[in-house]
Amino acid sequence: GPVAETFRVIQGAVTEEYVRSTQGVFQFELSGDGGGTWYIDLKTKSGSAGFGKPPVTADVVMSMSSSDFVKMFT
Repeated sequence: GPVAETFRVIQGAVTEEYVRSTQGVFQFELSGDGGGTWYIDLKTKSGSAGFGKPPVTADVVMSMSSSDFVKMFT
């Protein structure tokens, strides 16, 4: 779905440079189609993104609809 595709694109764009400059972990609590807990880790090693809880405690937790999430990242 659109949420999983958005995270696939984010994962492909994560670089060590982004991790070095950002140093943050973002958790998204999404409702609706493709919802659930997702994360972007720009703090640990070379970074990661995907479904589920982040590997370390999130610095920021955002709750929104999955459609708003997709709009925010497109």
